[in-house]
Amino acid sequence: MLRISLAAVGLAVILFAAGCRPLSQHPIVVEAIEEVRGNTRVADVLGAPVTCSTAVRGTANETDGIASLQFDASGSKSKGVVAVEGKKTRDEWGVTMLELRPTGSDKISLTADFEARTGTDTPKFDPGAQPASPAQSSPPPGDIEIVLPPGPPGQ
Repeated sequence: MLRISLAAVGLAVILFAAGCRPLSQHPIVVEAIEEVRGNTRVADVLGAPVTCSTAVRGTANETDGIASLQFDASGSKSKGVVAVEGKKTRDEWGVTMLELRPTGSDKISLTADFEARTGTDTPKFDPGAQPASPAQSSPPPGDIEIVLPPGPPGQ
């Protein structure tokens, strides 16, 4: 019996060291919880104090570096779901989207609040943006001549 217990503990240590950890300890969840607990707009909607569940749903793929996770948050007035998405770049996770989805209300984007607090700014795609002016470079060549060897291709 002791041998099985030691083997189970050893396996758990190996899995944790290899990157298998509860989703509640994922870096973007930790950052999201910090933002949600300290955000005045969240406190206005849910009521203070705001508490966050440790039960996290979703996926976090370490290989692809993409995570999409959700957890419950509640306050003295209401409850809601927090959705957080992130991207891993150079072995570091960053939050790309954070929002509160209160029960019975419209979702509240917290991404800008998070960026202002942390100083992180993930570039966003803007389909209405004007194209950047081309860099000053030499003009392209006028005519290009390509000479192919005689005969059919592959010979």
